[in-house]
Amino acid sequence: MKLILLGAPGAGKGTQAEVICDALKIPAISTGNIIRDALAKGTEMGLKAKSYIDAGKLVPDEVVIGIIKDRLAKDDCANGFILDGFPRTIPQAEALDAMGIEIDRVVDIEVPDEKIAARMSGRRVCKACGASYHLEYKAPKQEGVCDACGAELIQRKDDHPDTVLERLEIYHERTEPLKDYYSAKGILRVVEGQEEVADTSALTLKALED
Repeated sequence: MKLILLGAPGAGKGTQAEVICDALKIPAISTGNIIRDALAKGTEMGLKAKSYIDAGKLVPDEVVIGIIKDRLAKDDCANGFILDGFPRTIPQAEALDAMGIEIDRVVDIEVPDEKIAARMSGRRVCKACGASYHLEYKAPKQEGVCDACGAELIQRKDDHPDTVLERLEIYHERTEPLKDYYSAKGILRVVEGQEEVADTSALTLKALED
């Protein structure tokens, strides 16, 4: 099965990708991860991406699409895959279609903006070992201190409320139109994010059966 996961930053797509990956035994492909992998391996497309990143510029669509195409050509994608973080725009979706790749299902994880803002702004990360916490859902034993290594916990810039709201605005403007794009193809399924991750996962897996 060839899948795309949609959802605003902080909606929990990464977790659901892992759940589907385990259930269907297909690879979960994160755009950020494969770009980093292409950079590390020095592939042709990775070197192109590096030239933009080093210049402080966004990696253009044609380079991102080239990296995606290289990844989807690997043997582990023969029986399907989950795309998380691509496409982000209508032109990227059209480019995916132009590759001749037929997507079976698009699952959109819906979580209200205010819940996402609260969820992300409460996250804290250990600056030493990278352990993750949440002020409400997974608080450290001692405020501001990592349980695992005793180092200081910090709030990442991406999790600052102002940054979260900015990212959500960009999502609604650029990525949300993909819902209509895939709805018109009859392959979109919407999952309402639940308070418990397991409940969202159950709904996500059910959406693959409908």
